[in-house]
Amino acid sequence: MKVLTCKDASHLISENQERLLSFRERWGLRMHLWMCVGCRRFQQQMVLLRRAMHKLAQRTGEDAAAADFPTAARERIRKALVERNGHD
Repeated sequence: MKVLTCKDASHLISENQERLLSFRERWGLRMHLWMCVGCRRFQQQMVLLRRAMHKLAQRTGEDAAAADFPTAARERIRKALVERNGHD
């Protein structure tokens, strides 16, 4: 079995987000991750990024805006837009 490089491992980590890896790919990746702290960290970052993107996708419209800005900031933005557009 070919030993994976970090480049190979990072490619498989990314691919694993989109598809089920073959047994050989999973085994090779597992062995590489056992030895390589950098690729383990990359895998953890990919998992966190995927979770964050799922949470972001679940938020909608006003809920997302309300969560990102304090009430006072939202009101200042609304007033500035009203003044710029010339109406309520």
